Amino acid sequence: MKKEYWDVSDEQVMEKTGKKIDDWIGILTAFEAQSKKSNEVVAYLQDEYQVPRYWARTLTTLFLKSDGRAL
Repeated sequence: MKKEYWDVSDEQVMEKTGKKIDDWIGILTAFEAQSKKSNEVVAYLQDEYQVPRYWARTLTTLFLKSDGRAL
């Protein structure tokens, strides 16, 4: 079975974005990402935090799959 691309470790996210997954969950919760379109959330992460597109998409999907809960 193929591993889902948003199934990433805290270490991977920290290395690529400078923050832990729970930090991003908090940021996206404060942004109310659950009520926005995913492309809007990706753009927010790219514009406000300079997150590379792949990682912005990964974090957005991870957040939406978690229903905004801390992981």
